[in-house]
Amino acid sequence: MDETLEIETVVRHPKKKKKKQPITWSLLKSQNQLIWMSVPLMLYIILFAYVPVWGWTMAFQNYKPAKSFSEQEWVGFKQFKFLFTDDNFIRVLRNTVAMGLINLILGFVTAIVLALLLNEIKNMFWKRTVQTISYLPHFLSWIIVTGIVATSLSINDGIVNIVLMKLHLIKEPILWLSEGKYFWGIVGASHVWKEVGWNTIIYLAAIASIDPALYEAAEIDGASRYKKMRFVTLPGIKATIVILMIMSIGHVLEAGFEVQYLLGNGLVVDWAETIDIFVLKYGLAQGNYSLATAGGIFKTVVSVTLLLMANGISKRLGEERLL
Repeated sequence: MDETLEIETVVRHPKKKKKKQPITWSLLKSQNQLIWMSVPLMLYIILFAYVPVWGWTMAFQNYKPAKSFSEQEWVGFKQFKFLFTDDNFIRVLRNTVAMGLINLILGFVTAIVLALLLNEIKNMFWKRTVQTISYLPHFLSWIIVTGIVATSLSINDGIVNIVLMKLHLIKEPILWLSEGKYFWGIVGASHVWKEVGWNTIIYLAAIASIDPALYEAAEIDGASRYKKMRFVTLPGIKATIVILMIMSIGHVLEAGFEVQYLLGNGLVVDWAETIDIFVLKYGLAQGNYSLATAGGIFKTVVSVTLLLMANGISKRLGEERLL
């Protein structure tokens, strides 16, 4: 009875949020050791994240490597106008957004589902075995992963064609890597196989922080495993899911480079090229550094905008947020 009254009191009279302590010189002086420890990190960020932004000026020039900065011809937004009127860039943008969304949705759903299933395994030996097996592909390079994928999908002795034919799902082998309609799905499946185990680490850590008393109370009330996952586990990791979702939305245009570049070929080029490949193609292969820089700027601006929009929507809905 007393516990019920305490819970009702907490619900009806929630604690007020503590006001943030203002930043003063005395506060900075008391934490000077932490500040000095952060100096190398700040220098690293400034040197490798902000100093290279100076190179963005190439997007507004007709950049020639042999000329100095003062001798470059300024062309304003000419490169950006070309991007948005170029059919190749529109196609590349379509591929990037499509594969980015596929990776986002598949990666999120599979990581959460695997974390929930691993949490239900009570035998620690089997749990650690499954975890280890699911983590291992993360440590393989994309060179190895794409080699495994290409071998598995080969028309002659690929395991995928063999299994599908044995199950009578297909009558003849399929040229998986020669038809564009399969390429996006292959890229999404490759990302899931490689990263799903690694992505579950944060969710498992969040699940471990949930109060065991909640599971005991749910079990006393007769909740099944499914209901405990739905009403205890998922609400317990809701904040983690929201934060990771916001961060992932900001990386939608990070659809990848290695897997598309290594698995792509002339037959699926219209479905395989991403913005990163576009930048490489025009920047290095054709020497058009200004156009490549404009494509990179577009990608960065869109990513930051999506991140801020997702953060703002989360804030309006009363959920966790980054800023």
